[in-house]
Amino acid sequence: MNRRYRKTIIAGNWKMNKTPSETKAFAEEFKALLPKTKWCDVVLCVPFVDLPAAVRGFKDSRVSVGAENLYFEKSGAFTGEVSADMLVDLDVKYVIIGHSERRQYFGETDVTVNKKVHTALEAGLSPIICVGESLEQREMGVTMELIALQVKSALAGVPAEQMRRCVIAYEPIWAIGTGKTATGDQAAEVCSFIRATIRSLYGARIARGVTIQYGGSMNPKNAAELLSHEDIDGGLIGGASLKPDQLMEIVHAANQD
Repeated sequence: MNRRYRKTIIAGNWKMNKTPSETKAFAEEFKALLPKTKWCDVVLCVPFVDLPAAVRGFKDSRVSVGAENLYFEKSGAFTGEVSADMLVDLDVKYVIIGHSERRQYFGETDVTVNKKVHTALEAGLSPIICVGESLEQREMGVTMELIALQVKSALAGVPAEQMRRCVIAYEPIWAIGTGKTATGDQAAEVCSFIRATIRSLYGARIARGVTIQYGGSMNPKNAAELLSHEDIDGGLIGGASLKPDQLMEIVHAANQD
């Protein structure tokens, strides 16, 4: 982490878990654990049906609420989709875009990721843009080429002045929900490469201000080691974000000097 130049952000991704009533209970328990000193930003990205409960539950707290997806059209005959304006009207601040599960199960592509990034930024949302390789791709030695393609595709046409609102989350697909975690060195190598890719697009000043998270089975046991690396500025947390005490342990790890 490097707090001098950029935010440290711990974001939870609940995926398809928790009801609105469970969200309310989570908010009450988690707020009671929040430290009085503020170092890192905390974001909870929850299912669409939980957003109103999350916004109410975390009102007047230091926790921001995010969505797990959006559609790139403003409105129309798109049954089952949710627009950026709908999220903004709920007081949502962040949105996850391009998660590997969206790519794998729901046909997300680099093209649709780019459209969604532009839509989010135009609406005033901060996109958490996910990139990452499969185990097969890592073993083939094409990790960096793939990451560069995903980053450049996602950011195509994004003006420099909006990059401060973009968060990049490196999530190796082989580590998501598997209990496997990239080593600190593996994660740091890719996060440093992501920053170098952004530097090639926007220059050093903007690149050093972009928050780059690690996702992929970050938990209370490995968070401190992962976050000790210069270019890892937080985490996109899956399973551990469903339990208030575990998520708070990761927040504490991010708050260490």
